[in-house]
Amino acid sequence: MMEIIIKNSSGQPIYEQIYTQIKNLILSGGLKEGDLLPSIRGLAKDLRISVITTKRAYDELEREGYVNTVGGKGCFVAGMDKELIQEENLKKIESHIQEIHKLAAVCGITKEELIELFQLLEVET
Repeated sequence: MMEIIIKNSSGQPIYEQIYTQIKNLILSGGLKEGDLLPSIRGLAKDLRISVITTKRAYDELEREGYVNTVGGKGCFVAGMDKELIQEENLKKIESHIQEIHKLAAVCGITKEELIELFQLLEVET
């Protein structure tokens, strides 16, 4: 069962929230190649949003190559190139590292302290 959470307070458009959450499920392996997504109407009803909003998210996922629509059958997770998935995840990591770097600079935390923190956290997991 795919769970999508819409946050009205996020400032991010609803279709984008749906798109991002489904994309992340695909990239993380939570949704696998060939998995059937909920119908556009069904998801819209479950989330209490417009069918047009859900369709826009699905159209974006299809345009980006994450899903394929089969007429009369529904939307299915597309086969993903492992290198593409790796590249997407690297982009996410880089973005997070940039945010960490900015926050560390504001707090006066050195690169060495960040590395030490990362190593400590790595040992705990």
